[in-house]
Amino acid sequence: MALFDYVMDIGNSSHEQVVPMTVFVAILCLCLVIGHLLEENRWVNESITAIIIGCISGTIILFISKGKNSHILRFNEEVFFIYLLPPIIFNAGFQVKKKQFFHNFLTIMSFGVIGVFISSSIITAGSWWLFPKLNFDGLSVRDYLGIGAIFSSTDTVCTLQVLHQDETPLLYSLVFGEGVVNDATSVVLFNAVQKLDVDRFNGWSAVHIFLDFLYLFSTSTALGVAAGLLTSYILKGLYFGRHSSVREIALMLLMAYLSYMLAELCSLSGILTVFFSGILMSHYAWHNVTDSSRITTRHAFEAMSFIAETFIFLYVGMDALDIEKWKMSKQSVWTSMGIYGTVLMLIAVGRAAFVFPLSALSNFMNRNATRAPSITFKHQIVIWWAGLMRGAVSIALAFKQFTYSGVTVDPVHAVMVTTTVIVVLFSTLVFGFLTKPLINYLLPHHDHTRSSIDREPTISKDRLPLLSFEESASTNLLRAKDSLSMLFERPVYTIHSYWRRFDDTYMRPIFGGARRNESSGSG
Repeated sequence: MALFDYVMDIGNSSHEQVVPMTVFVAILCLCLVIGHLLEENRWVNESITAIIIGCISGTIILFISKGKNSHILRFNEEVFFIYLLPPIIFNAGFQVKKKQFFHNFLTIMSFGVIGVFISSSIITAGSWWLFPKLNFDGLSVRDYLGIGAIFSSTDTVCTLQVLHQDETPLLYSLVFGEGVVNDATSVVLFNAVQKLDVDRFNGWSAVHIFLDFLYLFSTSTALGVAAGLLTSYILKGLYFGRHSSVREIALMLLMAYLSYMLAELCSLSGILTVFFSGILMSHYAWHNVTDSSRITTRHAFEAMSFIAETFIFLYVGMDALDIEKWKMSKQSVWTSMGIYGTVLMLIAVGRAAFVFPLSALSNFMNRNATRAPSITFKHQIVIWWAGLMRGAVSIALAFKQFTYSGVTVDPVHAVMVTTTVIVVLFSTLVFGFLTKPLINYLLPHHDHTRSSIDREPTISKDRLPLLSFEESASTNLLRAKDSLSMLFERPVYTIHSYWRRFDDTYMRPIFGGARRNESSGSG
């Protein structure tokens, strides 16, 4: 399969076919340089820089081609899912701070999974009701369900670049963790919607989507965990580093990509698989390699992810000037503006519908009478704001739903593609520029106190539910009763402590990794 369909007529010679890709790579390099120069002010990140440069490049190409097109090359959405998205998601799992991620696991998963369902439902129902009132018809049931999944995917890059992980560990962990789980969940939900029989859509269909999602989520997660543990076991048992650190890095890369391809081959979610594969490799395998491999893997994986993300946003900037899609759209300016505004409103409402209730639920689960609520109202506003921006995953899902290899011949579908591009551009540029002043206003001077959720649980080891055959049945029964009481009293703390003790006792000796008292916060 060809990676790209070239737009410009550049002949058949191999030399001329390299020209578009060469120009695109040169523009990518320009994005890196300009992004570095703008790094200090922390107002403009790489995503905004790439989009702006993409728009400028598209304008120049549009002028050179005399208004025919704005692309150097034509983007195939399958390329995104096979080559570009895996390194982005894998790096997200590999780089996540595991101590904070697992400590806040229930809260992150509730935001990233339950939140996507709530947001997607509101966006689907709202667009289904409001689009016809704007004289915009022609979308099918599957299209509306797809729209819900497309616009439920967030992009938290702008917020994460303003937040400081050391000063706001809880807030950073929630925003980062929810962002990566959200992307994976959105893709899983989107794939589940594609398998739905829309001709028989009813209440049971919604249940079927949910059950299909649970199956995809659980099996994909299990495959990712298995791949991560297998890689860790191989690296620990064979000790590749005594001969070559290159083999260690290559094995981690290939096993992660193999897990992704196996998931796709089995009609599972490769995104979810490679995400949890990254978490497990970082938690265990990373401790089984040499020091040089540890440094190399972190930088190599991050560089691959960075290039892939920059590639996507650069293309989005160019695609915003795609004359073909704009000409195909037969909607008036006011109707188009209404559609854009409606989608942005539904995104904001859908996100608020789960951020504030689930934050209250998280505070209840982490309740402690001697301390203030873990997630304050100001934190909740930042979390809500962080998820208003849309990015690469939304673009890829929109192209997969409404185009064929980047081309659409349906005016209605063309409107949805341009709508997605406009929403990504507006949310990234406008909301991204306002992120820093908003956070500085809500959290002045980064005056944050580490809430109770950031601290290590203080449950003593003798109260942990590790039964002993050397003790009497009554002693074990009393221990289990105490553990159950703690579980109801402080569920998150208790579950986290139980997992850490189990991890230190059974998992790390087999699969590798620093013991709890040896790890300085890496998890």
